[in-house]
Amino acid sequence: MSKLQKLIQELCPDGVEYKTLGEIATIKNGRDYKHLGKGNVPVYGSGGIMTYVDTYVYNKPTVLIPRKGSLGNLFYVDTPFWNVDTIFYTEVDTQQIDVKYLYYLLAKEHLENLNKAGGVPSLTQSILNKLILPVPPLEVQNEIVRILDHFTDLAAELQAELQARKEQYEYYRNQLLTFNKIGGGYAKRNLDEDE
Repeated sequence: MSKLQKLIQELCPDGVEYKTLGEIATIKNGRDYKHLGKGNVPVYGSGGIMTYVDTYVYNKPTVLIPRKGSLGNLFYVDTPFWNVDTIFYTEVDTQQIDVKYLYYLLAKEHLENLNKAGGVPSLTQSILNKLILPVPPLEVQNEIVRILDHFTDLAAELQAELQARKEQYEYYRNQLLTFNKIGGGYAKRNLDEDE
């Protein structure tokens, strides 16, 4: 039996409690940043980091939830940041839920499916606040986060390895298909020249 299974059996033998997002976090709107000076605080929009400023709006771990545009672009942020009006930030009740656990939960929910707009995809606080989520004891949440973080690290390593193999393939493909011109024809380039 895994550590997670033992924790679930011990701490929630009768099942896991479910709560609405509005019960475990307060959703906050973003604001314009153009009045702020340049700095090293990232400014987030629904597409990611837009620029950097000298002031932060929030400096605790949070989940950024897109309000307009790319609704699937959730961000876990644990450093000071500013956010514009295309993305919400959350003030999370850490007595009830781990912020990273909330991030993983919301990623699983495919928030883009909650879009109610006809044109530009959008979410509202009222829709998000009604979202029902499983909230096991914090010990269970922490173990789930530990496992998912480990898999996230492995996925990043695999992605880096795939990128390196792609670059290696392109290098050898280009070497093998590069020829020197001899007289009126072409001759294959000698690979030993490059080694």
